Amino acid sequence: MFYDFSIIYILILACEVAFWVLLFCGFAVRYLLDNKKFSLYILASVPLVDLFLLVFVMLDLKEGQSATFAHGLAAAYIGFTVAFGKQLITWADKVCESKFKGTDYTETALIGWAAVIDDLKLWARCILAVAIIYTLLILITAFVSDPQKTQALEIWFKIPFFTVFLWFIFGPLWSLVFFKRSSNR
Repeated sequence: MFYDFSIIYILILACEVAFWVLLFCGFAVRYLLDNKKFSLYILASVPLVDLFLLVFVMLDLKEGQSATFAHGLAAAYIGFTVAFGKQLITWADKVCESKFKGTDYTETALIGWAAVIDDLKLWARCILAVAIIYTLLILITAFVSDPQKTQALEIWFKIPFFTVFLWFIFGPLWSLVFFKRSSNR
């Protein structure tokens, strides 16, 4: 292809913008135009953004490009959006519903074991994201089938593991160490 590998960075940014635009449009149609059915179609198209990025990365590599840090970043972006996307959309839906329909939605700070369990659930999503990242990296490496062309991806086999470690330290372990009991006990 006739472009520099840096187009992948621009594409990742464009996919992030597309994610938020689709989210905004989906909720605008749902709550401003009161058309829940059409909003579901818009929100259901959000995963197509990830699919588009994946296809573009594979086409880029098929053209003979060497895998770069950007290709690994694309895998990380896809991994985290797949693992956390539905949860984010559900949260945004509740917030929009409370703003536009007047329903009560307030997030209460979790304390005690509830906070630890919530952090463990988020950490499990992080592990899922990392599993997706590793799967994509292995597929990219197998697809290219030239260790010289995928050498830049080696760092991406370390970064996600480090992320899981830090997430555990500053998530569930942090909640456990600084365990807060409810004040009404």
